[in-house]
Amino acid sequence: MPLQGGIALYGSLVGGTLITMAVTGDTSFMAAVNDTDPASKGKSYSVEIKGSNYNHFLGKKIGDVVDGQFVGDGDQSLLGYKLQITGGSDKTGTPMRSDIAGGNRQAVLVTKGVGYKAQKLVKKKGDTYRYTYDGIRKRRYFRGNTINQDTRQLNLKVVDSGKKSLADLFGDSGGDSDES
Repeated sequence: MPLQGGIALYGSLVGGTLITMAVTGDTSFMAAVNDTDPASKGKSYSVEIKGSNYNHFLGKKIGDVVDGQFVGDGDQSLLGYKLQITGGSDKTGTPMRSDIAGGNRQAVLVTKGVGYKAQKLVKKKGDTYRYTYDGIRKRRYFRGNTINQDTRQLNLKVVDSGKKSLADLFGDSGGDSDES
């Protein structure tokens, strides 16, 4: 019998022991595909990965190169593209780090880098300033470098382009521009 929140518990009897698994309705990633072509000026496109394509990404690590046919559906599939996994985050927004093995959530003592800016906010004379001190460290939670069922967002960058440009596949209005 399904429980509230879209979670259902299913069990099977194996060797006299009831094994239960939680099955959720969230079997998809949101992928941010970054176009590395200089003519696109760094545009990124959001694509949902679901179904059998979702299963293809499970177990992959940051830095792995995947085929673009597994990103998108139908006409918006990135056939002919090669994409590199550069990062991601889980369902709580915890970022993935390439230097942590596995897919578990771990507390790590870090200095300035991915997931931690190492700045201290100081208020002086009614204004707020950001100071960076040497040697400042903090314990933060990070997700490992392996994609698992808790991953909800992936960052992908184009390594090899296909025949059609990303702007043609997704339309010019579909991209998020990162102009600074």
